[in-house]
Amino acid sequence: MFFIKRNLPIWERVLRIAAGAAIGAAMFKGALSPGLTSYGALAAAATLVLTAFVGFCPACAMLGRRYLEK
Repeated sequence: MFFIKRNLPIWERVLRIAAGAAIGAAMFKGALSPGLTSYGALAAAATLVLTAFVGFCPACAMLGRRYLEK
């Protein structure tokens, strides 16, 4: 089975979900004009939410964030 050690604390996971939801809501409300910017914002929102649910951020791992110890 595939297992990834988490490197995001709970508070950061909650903030990532909230930020992703806020970006997605802004896009769907029309705050962003259609085009390349809106696709980039949608990709950023999806990345934030996905890393929050998985609990692992590859960018944070590359910058040296350690795994969470239980």
